[in-house]
Formats: sequence, C-alpha cells, structure tokens
Amino acid sequence: MKIPQKPIKLFLFTAFLLTTVFCFGNHSKIQKDTLQTSIISFKIKLKSKEKVRITPASLKYNKHLAYSFTLDDGYRSAYLTSFPLLNGGKISGPLISEWKNDQGGDGTNSKGLFYSDGLGNKIPFKLGLAINGGAIGDFSAYRGHLSWAEVKEMYNAGWDILNHGFHHATKHGTNFLTEVRENTTSIQQNLGFTMSQFVVPGGESDPGYHLEYEKDALANGSFSVASYVGAGPVINVKYKINLDKMVYSRVFVESSKDTIGFKTMDRYLATFDSVAKLPDPIWYNAYTHGVGNGNLWSLSMRFPDFKYYMTTIADKYGSKGDDIIWMAPWQEVYEYIWLRDRIKITYDQKDKEATVTIELPQIPETFRSRAISLRIDTPSKFEIESDSTNFSISSDGKTKHKLINLQLN
Repeated sequence: MKIPQKPIKLFLFTAFLLTTVFCFGNHSKIQKDTLQTSIISFKIKLKSKEKVRITPASLKYNKHLAYSFTLDDGYRSAYLTSFPLLNGGKISGPLISEWKNDQGGDGTNSKGLFYSDGLGNKIPFKLGLAINGGAIGDFSAYRGHLSWAEVKEMYNAGWDILNHGFHHATKHGTNFLTEVRENTTSIQQNLGFTMSQFVVPGGESDPGYHLEYEKDALANGSFSVASYVGAGPVINVKYKINLDKMVYSRVFVESSKDTIGFKTMDRYLATFDSVAKLPDPIWYNAYTHGVGNGNLWSLSMRFPDFKYYMTTIADKYGSKGDDIIWMAPWQEVYEYIWLRDRIKITYDQKDKEATVTIELPQIPETFRSRAISLRIDTPSKFEIESDSTNFSISSDGKTKHKLINLQLN
C-alpha cells in the first residue's frame, strides 16, 4: 500500500493508539457456523488429584503480543535483506535496481531473529508479503520486484502472501473487481494456492476508491481487508472478536530523511513498547514498502533502520528477551483467532486422569494455519497420552505445566 496522505505525527499517533485500543476488541455476537464439526481428544496424566482448568490461549503459544508486519508491493529487497535477516542467512550486499535505487543490504550473515513456542523451541520471525502478480517475474538481474521462485521460497518458510491487486491499480477507471480476481488467479497459477486476505493498494485515486476494493475483495474470497480506516492497528484479543468481513488499519513505519542515527526508529520503538505494556493480550499491525539500503519512493525503511528496528524488538521481546512476542503475518494470527473463538472444549477429570475433548468447526480450505494453544491451570506436573493421527501435541507438563500446543493435520 502506498499511502496517498501524509503519515500522522508519531507522538500524536501513539497517544491515539493507547487511548483507543480497547475500542477494537469487538464483543459483538460471533457469527454462528453451520458447517460440519469434528472431534479430537487426548488424555492428561496428572501427578496429583487436584482439579485442572483448561482454556484456549488468547494468542498462539500463550503469548502476550502478536505483531503482524507486512511488506507491501513485492519489492525484491524483501528477499535480499529482510528474509535472510529474520530467517537466518546471507544478507545481500548493495544492489542497484532498475529504478536506480539500492535494494540490497550490508552483506553480513544473520543467525536469524527468533521467538519461542513456549516450550523452548525457537521460531524465526515471519512477515507477510502483499504482492501484485502482474509485477512478479524473473525479468532481469536488476529487477525491482520479486521473482516467483523468491516468493515461493519465502512462502515455504512460513511467510504469508496477501492479495494486493494484480496491477496495483488505483486511478480513475480502475476495475477493482478485475484487479482482485486476476491477482487471485495469478497466484493460483504460479504458486498453487488461493490467497484469503486482501490489502488495498494506495496511490492516485478517486475519493472513496478503497471502499470499492474492500467490497469486491470481501465478496470474492477474502476474509478480511487492510485499508485506511478500520479495526486496529491495536486490537485487544482477550475476548472473542467478530472477524466476519473485518476491515482493519495498520501503522505505517518508514525511514526519515535524516540518515544519522536511529532517532526515528526509536520513536517507533517507543510506541511499540507502549503497546507491549498494555495489560491485555494484543494484536498489533504495521507495514512498510521496501527494506533495502535506499528509501524506495521515500515510502520505505532503509535497511539499516529495518535491521535496527527488528533486532531491537527481537532482543527485548523475542527468545533472547522476555519472549512475549508472536511475530507472525496477519493471516496466521487471523486464522488462529478464528479457530480459537469457535472451538468447544470439555474435559472430564477422574482422580489423576483428565480426558480432554475439543469440538472443531469445519475449517475453510484456504486457511493455512490450523493450530491452537491451551492454557492449563494446575499445580501438578503431567504427561499427555494420544494415539491420534489427526493432530500433533506438545506441552510443558514436566516443567512449568502451563501450556499445551496442538497442530491439526
């Protein structure tokens, strides 16, 4: 998304976030599902007879803060710099693109940035990519956009791909429905899956054009849409959320013209710290465009800024710090909350054994993430017994005895 208006002053925006956050935890009636349900179950073998209490975790891995960061427009710097920085690998050195802008990085090797699954297993930070299929291709060594192979590699590493329109079209006369559908078809043909989330592209346009994109995207396979006005960018997820046809907003993170030091990034990080300190579990959403050495279109993060920003967050809130962050794309978090708010958990405890039964809704075929985390309140250590092939299960029953993670097959 290229924003057509000037960014809001950061200090004012921080105040806005913190005074309105609790307005976006939508407690309205959740849409009922009439599709076929299924049942899974497992047993908990406890060391004592004290009663247990089991509830769905507000966020995956029982984290306090889900942070969804999206790179809009599919620029090549996503693969050259951000992907190896976060996932681990060789960061590109300087690389001048067809637009005479440096989309490379500092040429260093990164060990990756991580949070944990609450059980001691490290997981790399993952972002979302909002792409235009009409711009993707291996056109030249100096191309500005990603290739299909690069997008596929990031997708296979857990990054999500979001619909951003086929041509990033916004001007008068744009056929918004065609933009949505052609991009859906392009990704199906080139990558083999169907996108389920949409990001409104920004640019020169008629007033209200984003409303047309929202309408056409939601009517053609998108479960939610990132736009200029909507829920968020800070969403309280302590309670059930009405995700049905959700339209949401995001924080725009960009470098300033000042290239000396990281004062601008420190202001964004101060806002992030304020969000992380909120008492309830939170879902926070942000985006930028390019992440190379050059500030592409003056709407991007220079790589030194991006590296400083992400590394600071990882060191403080990731596995090296207090480990309260779940750094995952919008789609992954959306799908977790969708499932969290629809499962029905029952458990029957007899002495030192509890049988847990979970009724699952029929999950949409376009959903990619099918997982749930459970909080277990017990003073007793425990072990899990399950011979099901429908899910995998792990827990901290022998140590902290607070968390159970399930991955549905």
